[in-house]
Amino acid sequence: MNKISIYFRESYKELTEKVTWPNWLQLQQSTMIVLAATLLITAVVAIMDLISATGLKFIYKIF
Repeated sequence: MNKISIYFRESYKELTEKVTWPNWLQLQQSTMIVLAATLLITAVVAIMDLISATGLKFIYKIF
C-alpha cells in the first residue's frame, strides 16, 4: 500500500512542478495544426476511396 501512495505523491509532484503546460496561444496553434492535418488526411483517404471504388466498379463491369 505504501508503494501506491508514493506513486500518487510523485505523480502529483511531477504534474505540478516538472511538466510545462502550454499557454493559451500555443494551445490554439497546436489545435489548428491538428485540425488542418486531420482534414488533409481525411481528404486524401476520401480521394483514395473514390478512386478505388471507381476502379473496382470498372473492373466489375468488364467481367
